[in-house]
Amino acid sequence: MHSPCVARCGLNENDYCMGCYRHIDEIVVWSSASDEQKKQILAQLEARKVQFSDSENNQTLSRAKWLEAEKRLI
Repeated sequence: MHSPCVARCGLNENDYCMGCYRHIDEIVVWSSASDEQKKQILAQLEARKVQFSDSENNQTLSRAKWLEAEKRLI
């Protein structure tokens, strides 16, 4: 299953990417998630797009942010 990444990564204040609308935790686990987990994530994205329509990219998705999320999820 293909990632919903659109290569415009930028996180809002709650760590949701304003490019693909996934949470940092969902981005980090995507490659190891089951197809069912991926479907559950994908099912939420359209609603998030509407929810975050007025949000801005407040921070870039840095390697440090990625590692922080990875540690939290292990």
